[in-house]
Amino acid sequence: MKPRAEDVFSYNSEAWNREVQGGQSRWTQPVSAETIARARSGDFSILLTEQKPAPMDWFPTLRGADVLCLACGGGQQGPVLAAAGANVTVLDASPLQLEQDRLTAAREGLSLRLILGDAAHLDGLSDGSFDLIFNPVSTVFMPQVRPVWREAFRVLRPGGVLLTGCMNPVHYIFDLFAQDEGRLEVRHRIPYSDLESLAEDDLQDYLEQGLPLEFGHSLTDLLGGLTETGFHLTGFYEDEMVDSPLAKFHPNYLALRALKPAA
Repeated sequence: MKPRAEDVFSYNSEAWNREVQGGQSRWTQPVSAETIARARSGDFSILLTEQKPAPMDWFPTLRGADVLCLACGGGQQGPVLAAAGANVTVLDASPLQLEQDRLTAAREGLSLRLILGDAAHLDGLSDGSFDLIFNPVSTVFMPQVRPVWREAFRVLRPGGVLLTGCMNPVHYIFDLFAQDEGRLEVRHRIPYSDLESLAEDDLQDYLEQGLPLEFGHSLTDLLGGLTETGFHLTGFYEDEMVDSPLAKFHPNYLALRALKPAA
C-alpha cells in the first residue's frame, strides 16, 4: 500500500531499522575504537556527504560546545564529536540507529543524549540550545526541507553553525531504475518525490524492497530556504556518489556551512 505523505516519517523510521538489521549499509556501522581514540586527541574526520570529510575550519571549538547531531544516528558522527569534547545530542527517526549510538557510547565510555524524533519538529528542544548542528545527508528522506531549516535556526544560538549535506536535485531528474543499470535517462521534474514521481508499478517494486522513501528538493528550497530562514551561507563544496553513473559527469552532493548571525 502506498504510504500517505503524513506516514512518511513512520515508514522511513522502519526502513532505517531494516537497514540496521540488514547490516550492509555503511551508514549504520559504528566507528571503531581507534577512531574514537584519535578523536579524543583532537584528530578526527567526519562526513557530511559520502567521500569528502567536512573541513576542520568549518567547526567551532568543540570542547564544551553543545552539538546537535540532526538525523544523524548510526554510531558514527555523534560519538566522534563527543570524544572530541562536545556535549552531544543525537536525534534520529530510527530507534535502531540510535541504539548504534548508545552501544558505541557504552563501549567507549562516552556520554550522549539520544532523542527519537523528527528533524522538522524539534518541539522538545529549547530555543538557542546549540552551538553547532551537524546534519549529514538526510533531508532526502524528508518530504519538506524548509521546516527543518526553520527548526535548526530556532535551536541554534546566535553565532551558531549548521553543517548540512544535501543531495543535488540534478540527481533525481534521472530514472531511478535505469541508474541502477548504469544508464542516465532523464525522466523526472524537480522537486522529486518517490511517492508522486514514480510510476505506480515502479513505486510498488520500490516499496516491496523496503527501502527508505526519498525526496529531491529544489535549490530554491535548499539554498533559498536557508537564506530566507535567516542563515548566512559561509561555506560550500560538492561530492560524488561512488556507485552513481551521474558522478562521471556531475557531483551528486552539496555540502553547506550556514551561520546564524550573532544578535
